[in-house]
Amino acid sequence: MLLGILSDSHNQLARTQRAVEILRGEGAEALVHCGDLSTAPIVSACALLPCYFVLGNHDSDNVPELKRAAADFGSTCLGWGGVINLADKKIGVVHGHLTSDLRRVLDHNPDYLLSGHAHFPVDTMEGTVRRINPGALFRAKQYSVALLDLSTNALRFINVER
Repeated sequence: MLLGILSDSHNQLARTQRAVEILRGEGAEALVHCGDLSTAPIVSACALLPCYFVLGNHDSDNVPELKRAAADFGSTCLGWGGVINLADKKIGVVHGHLTSDLRRVLDHNPDYLLSGHAHFPVDTMEGTVRRINPGALFRAKQYSVALLDLSTNALRFINVER
């Protein structure tokens, strides 16, 4: 299964739509957004595929709107952090700005921990957990998303044009 990963859209709708189209074109079967969506149209843009998202520090003023959008567009809001199971893998998702959420999600011993917040791509191993940050679609030197093959563990960062 190919999983598209994006983060830190900060209400950049056109760029988010391009990112989703790129991920779909590369064969993504589901999306995870690691927070800082900001508004409901971003949820809608991501809902072209099964979509899971967490809330980020720039989402705190719009939590009801984002949760309502999740219900309206068939996406799954994981709140401030959560764990999903896809293709026999346990995937933790947080935005990355709250240590308490990070610890809570890591307590589930995920195979992967997906996060955002830093606005640059990261792929590291911490013990048995692979930590992936896809980069950002706002305030980044280069806008990027990631594509993770859950069956082979292969990861690609993909640039998104300005």
